Amino acid sequence: MRYEITGKNGFQPTDAIRAYVEKKMVKVINFFDNNAVDYARIVLSAYKNFTKVEVTIPSPYIILRSEVKDPDMYAAIDKTVDKLSQQIRKHKTKVRKEMQKGGAKSIFTQEFDTEALEKEVKANNLVKSKKISIKPMTVDDAITAMELSGHDFFIFLDINTFDPRIVYRRDDGDYAVIDAAPEKNK
Repeated sequence: MRYEITGKNGFQPTDAIRAYVEKKMVKVINFFDNNAVDYARIVLSAYKNFTKVEVTIPSPYIILRSEVKDPDMYAAIDKTVDKLSQQIRKHKTKVRKEMQKGGAKSIFTQEFDTEALEKEVKANNLVKSKKISIKPMTVDDAITAMELSGHDFFIFLDINTFDPRIVYRRDDGDYAVIDAAPEKNK
């Protein structure tokens, strides 16, 4: 198992933090069969008021991803390991069904508490559907509309192309735009 541990935003992980990350990640990696996971990518960032831990674990049939912020780096590492473990528990049945379609046996080595799994899945059901009308506007107008609405994102049509776009507020306070243009036929 290979760990790609990198720092971001000026943060340089110490040997102690690297050892702590590897020790904690074993808890998540142990859920998988020996050959199911080759590596885990961990990005550690430090900001003015908090630290952030981002983990990506690509494996067959599933890509686990977690992003956790906390004032303390060690607490953020602990929380992200817990979050990844919950994701595995939540998606275990779905992943097994996909694997059986492809002829694979299992990528997981440990069994989970199915009663706890059922409670968690029930808590994550879709509970609301909403229909909105989207209007053509500029990115600046969309940011203003988003701020006025009090939401963290806003869907709009690009004023020039009429393609759907999504503007959202990033964790660092800046804004970003996602182009949601339909795929063109080749």
